[in-house]
Amino acid sequence: MSFELKPLLKKFSRVIPDGIYLKSLYKRIFGKKLSLSNPRTFNEKLQWLKIHDRKPIYATMVDKYEAKEYAKNIIGEEYIIPTLGVWDQFEDIDFDKLPDQFVLKCTHDSGGLVICRDKEKLDLASEQNKIERCFQKNYYWDGREWPYKYVKPRIIAEKYMEDACFDNKEPNEYQFWCFNGVPIFISVIFQPHGENLKASYDLNWNRLDFITSNPEYRNEVKKPDHFEEMKAAAFKLCKDHIFVRVDFMVFNSRFYFGELTKTPGSGFLRWQPTEKDLDLGNQLDITK
Repeated sequence: MSFELKPLLKKFSRVIPDGIYLKSLYKRIFGKKLSLSNPRTFNEKLQWLKIHDRKPIYATMVDKYEAKEYAKNIIGEEYIIPTLGVWDQFEDIDFDKLPDQFVLKCTHDSGGLVICRDKEKLDLASEQNKIERCFQKNYYWDGREWPYKYVKPRIIAEKYMEDACFDNKEPNEYQFWCFNGVPIFISVIFQPHGENLKASYDLNWNRLDFITSNPEYRNEVKKPDHFEEMKAAAFKLCKDHIFVRVDFMVFNSRFYFGELTKTPGSGFLRWQPTEKDLDLGNQLDITK
């Protein structure tokens, strides 16, 4: 997530302590004070966790390369999208050895993504410029998401996956929101025609009446095949974590590990309805 800061705050942002920085940013986004001494809402508790819950393993969990090995050791290799290569810089990539279709990702952020459906049509100069811009940025500074501070910028290539059941060949994404080691609800990201729509379901696949910032997908979403297997994998990946969001992608009725997110939206989520922020905050126990 990228944030617009006041010029003075932006100029000195790297010398401002995390707590002061987050309070200023929270006030700018929501127009109200952030309580770090007595956090009550879900967003407030995520801000508190940014400062007080810092374990080295979190840097592994958010690294798009290291997270795959982390997840493989917990749920098994069959749920991991194959990696085709990993490089320290764009110039090291030997595109002749890559297949006609593949995906490039930066390991240290959420914006460095290249989807190649036809290698002959790939604009290498443009994609290199995109990747190198991402390399110049440390994702930590915008929202003070501590795990990203120490992630080494690299590029990985993954096998291109597509799902024939969608008009735009893009898969659905299933996000398990896990509180105190237990998934409590799922956000379904539905992309029927290039849109980015969202619906919420409980663990029994009953529709819920809230979403985060994305526009709502108002039709019913079919429960994916192997949903119980997916749910079991989420339980394994979230065990012993105060909060983590476990994301899976589904391709032709098979699911694969997507990523682990410690602070969705960097803790600046606009819940609809807004009271859901407090309701979810009441369900997240940070006292442990």
